[in-house]
Amino acid sequence: MDTTEKIRHNWTRQEVFDLMNLDLETLLARARAVHQEFGAKDVQQCVLLSVKTGACPEDCKYCSQSAHYKTELSPEPLMDVEKVKSAAWEAKENGATRFCMGAAWRSIPRGPRFNAVLEMVREVKKTGMEVCCTLGMAEEDQLKALKEAGLTAYNHNLDTSREHYSTVITSRTYDDRLRTLAAARKAGVQVCCGGILGMGETLWDRAGLLTELSTMNPHPESVPINLLVPIEGTPMETAKSVPFDEFLRTVATARIVMPKSRVRLSAGRNELTDEQQLQCFSVGANSIFVGEKLLTTPNVDWERDRAMITSM
Repeated sequence: MDTTEKIRHNWTRQEVFDLMNLDLETLLARARAVHQEFGAKDVQQCVLLSVKTGACPEDCKYCSQSAHYKTELSPEPLMDVEKVKSAAWEAKENGATRFCMGAAWRSIPRGPRFNAVLEMVREVKKTGMEVCCTLGMAEEDQLKALKEAGLTAYNHNLDTSREHYSTVITSRTYDDRLRTLAAARKAGVQVCCGGILGMGETLWDRAGLLTELSTMNPHPESVPINLLVPIEGTPMETAKSVPFDEFLRTVATARIVMPKSRVRLSAGRNELTDEQQLQCFSVGANSIFVGEKLLTTPNVDWERDRAMITSM
C-alpha cells in the first residue's frame, strides 16, 4: 500500500473510537509502525511565551486567564517587542526550533497592538526558528499579514468534541473555532490544533476530537495534546487526573489517524515521568514544549528535558 492510501481524511468516529479502545499492546504496536514510517524521528523543541496575560473575556472553565474567575494570576499588558526578541534568542540558544507566542484575547485586535505583534513575528523570524502564534479568533486578512511578517503556524485548539464543548466554553462556539482554522488555511498558514484531556469528557468525546482533526484536509501540521492542569479559582479546579494509559492511547491514536502531523506533548507534561514521556515518543509523540512555563502553567525545566532527550 502506498503513502497516499495510508493517509486518510475520511475516518469515522466509530473507527477512531474502536482504535482507541483496542487491546493496549495491539494499539501501541500499530502506532509504532505508523510512527516508524511517517513520523519525524527528531523531537521538536518548542517554547511558548505569553506576550499578553490575563483579563480574557472568554469563559473557558479550565483557564487561569479568564476574567470570569478569581485566580492568583495578575493581568499583564502586551509585552515590549525587545523583551520578546530577547526571549526568542534565549530559546534558540537552549535548542528550541519553534517559538510560539500567546495572547489572552478573544480575537486579534486591529491597530497598534496588532502592529506590535507583527513586529514580534518579524523579530522571532530573524532567529531562524519557526514562528507560531495563538491570539484568539482571527480573520483571513490578519493571518495573511502575520504570514507576510514570517508566521509559520497559527494555533487554535478545538479543546474537545463538539458535544462536550459547551460544557467547557460558552462565550464562543465550536464553529467559531473552525472558522479561524479555515481562515488560517486560506491565508497559507500551517495549522496547529489539538485538545485537552481531563475536562470531564468521555472516551467518545476524545474520539470525536480526533475525528474532527483527522478529517481535515490537510491534517493539522501540529497536534498538541494537553493534560488539564487544574487551576485554583477556576470551575475545573477539582477535576480528576487522567490515567496515563488513557493519555497514551490518545497519543497513539492521534499518530495512527494523522501519520505525518507533529504530535506535541503540551500542558501537564510535568506530571509525567521521563519513562512515561519516552513511551509517548515511541508511539507517536515527536514534539514537546520546553521551558519553565507554558503561558501561565508550570512546565519541565530545560536540564531535565535535555537529559531525557539525550537518553532516547
